[in-house]
Amino acid sequence: MPTVAPLDLEGHCVAAVFLGDVPHFALADGTVHRLDHGHKTVQANDGLLAAFHNVANDRLITGGEDGKVFAITAGGEAAELASAGKKWITSVAAGPQGAIAFASGKTAYVRFADGKTREFVHPRSVEGLAFSPKGMRFGVARYNGATLHFPAAEGKPVELEWAGAHTGITFSPDGAFLVTTMQENALHGWKLADGKHMRMSGYPGKVKSLSWSAKGKWLASSGAPAAIVWPFSSKDGPMGKAPLELGTRGNAMVTSVACHPSQDVVAIGYDDGMVMAVRFADAKEVLLRRPGKGAITSMMWDRQERRVVFGSAAGDCGVIDISA
Repeated sequence: MPTVAPLDLEGHCVAAVFLGDVPHFALADGTVHRLDHGHKTVQANDGLLAAFHNVANDRLITGGEDGKVFAITAGGEAAELASAGKKWITSVAAGPQGAIAFASGKTAYVRFADGKTREFVHPRSVEGLAFSPKGMRFGVARYNGATLHFPAAEGKPVELEWAGAHTGITFSPDGAFLVTTMQENALHGWKLADGKHMRMSGYPGKVKSLSWSAKGKWLASSGAPAAIVWPFSSKDGPMGKAPLELGTRGNAMVTSVACHPSQDVVAIGYDDGMVMAVRFADAKEVLLRRPGKGAITSMMWDRQERRVVFGSAAGDCGVIDISA
């Protein structure tokens, strides 16, 4: 049976991640807690609104109500990377070559590793940001679709239109597909080679968490009483195919998903604090954590694939050791 090392904090956990091998918990008040030979904290933003785990640089990028963007590293250092004055930073992302993106209102900013920054103004507010895994390109989720920019080059952006409010955005690991979460309970996707649309609807709730499987063949999502896992292994993605429904529970909604680093397994967090791991091939379930306080808001596996860090909307956080 997996063992759980709990960490009871005050407030909403925006991000629970491993930096190095150290569990970090970023809370909405801007404090970042870590379990590093004891419980330690560092202050980042004054009011945290957005966080992004920058895998390549092993750091957590945060943005907040103070208009600042910070990078938190494994030793617990918080370094300010950028500022947008008194405007709220509502979305952050990290890309190749040390670049980061952040958004405030209708403007998306890209800060390159050398400190240079470019602004990209949109007609409506920027709701989500993501970098493509291939090349220096980033996507913006907006009202009525998504916009693709090439920040290192001049030229017009690519506009991908689909009616409705798009709130979050992700590229597939191979860069072939772009998927957005929507205000209406649905996902929308584009095949970037030809602009073909993919509608992924039927969710009873809003999709707030997405996670790609190790090789990018599956996209797991929250927003239903099960983790809805769409197949992306064929050249047209999930078009005409039914998703897997994993970890179905009749009385709880899935609020967070985190795919395993190397296997077709997903950790599923629910609105009652329960965490389960489920295998894609046969839907075999392993209970990782019994229900607790608050909906699970964030989860991540460690590099050794033995532990899962989690946080909840009520500050009910901790680390699950699967090898125990």
